Amino acid sequence: MTATLPDGRHLILASTSPFRRELLARLDLPFTVQAPDVDETRHPDEDAPTLVARLAERKALAVAPHRLPALVIGSDQAAVLDGEIIGKPGDHERAMAQLQRASGQAVLFHTGLCLLDTASGQRQIAVETFRVVFRSLTSTMIDRYLQRERPYHCAGSFKSEGLGIALFERLEGDDPTGLIGLPLIRLTRMLEAAGVAVL
Repeated sequence: MTATLPDGRHLILASTSPFRRELLARLDLPFTVQAPDVDETRHPDEDAPTLVARLAERKALAVAPHRLPALVIGSDQAAVLDGEIIGKPGDHERAMAQLQRASGQAVLFHTGLCLLDTASGQRQIAVETFRVVFRSLTSTMIDRYLQRERPYHCAGSFKSEGLGIALFERLEGDDPTGLIGLPLIRLTRMLEAAGVAVL
């Protein structure tokens, strides 16, 4: 039997990310996770904020149940360096190249968030932006970091919640959980607007 919120609705996280699952668990609400089947191809001339907002909404819609009253959370993230969207590196060589490019530079992380109320069809959509300023990094520092943490499935080639914090000069933004992939400050406000008291 699926756990429900006090009002009987289900809370569903439309994501395969273990990081988003861990973040949502911080709010201490009962929820389930479903993998969204969404084409994440960027549209021509689509900027990062537009892309992540669209994909967050598409992910929420992709897992919205037809019969159950539910609140569905969709989220997506893109990193931008020198005006170019950079993705997940996938391997050591690409991660080295990403971090070498980022050394001494600022990278913008745009995180799209959508909360879909399946009963009313109402969608709350937002984009949170976080700025990461990297230290000047040597190839040896980057290689040591990558060998220890292996963040090859993370946009930007680091885990800010882990050893990746040692790569940074400073972080600038309103919500550090947005950098990890699910902005909980904004999500809390969205849930409260949808009638779910987090506290």
